[in-house]
Amino acid sequence: MRAEEVMTTDVVVVRPDAMVREAARKMHDLNIGVLPVCDGRRLVGIITDRDITVRATADGMQPDVTPVHVVMTADVQWCFASDDIADVEHKMAQRKIRRLPVVDADKRLVGILTLGDLSADRARGTEETLRAISTPAAPDRTAQRQEQSSGADAPWPAYGEGDAANRQRG
Repeated sequence: MRAEEVMTTDVVVVRPDAMVREAARKMHDLNIGVLPVCDGRRLVGIITDRDITVRATADGMQPDVTPVHVVMTADVQWCFASDDIADVEHKMAQRKIRRLPVVDADKRLVGILTLGDLSADRARGTEETLRAISTPAAPDRTAQRQEQSSGADAPWPAYGEGDAANRQRG
């Protein structure tokens, strides 16, 4: 079985110069968690709901003025439409990827392959692929913020010290 036999072909994309809010709105409207980032039909990156949360929101970026290319993953993994599913599953498992853009021989986006696609078509190695992808990776704690440890300059009240808590006391 080849990737093109299993992949989803009606893929919605976002441009790299679009704002993060547009990407989030598309994800919300379509109930999806990933959008390939394309300049025309050329795949230049991928943005996930996690990218928006971890890279944009956690860093205080404003969604209306932050371009997608700032928070997308530019080193995107992909496969060819003609690739054998067993090879694709191995790649997904090794890299812990749940969704993989599919390109043609000219490296233009033609689809996306997800764990859901694999399981719906009962591809042979899906169970092992899911197990490998779902094994937790070690957390990346290299960029912990100093403010998080002190908590003194947080722009919100500490838990239990918000307006509702103050009204109950008074």
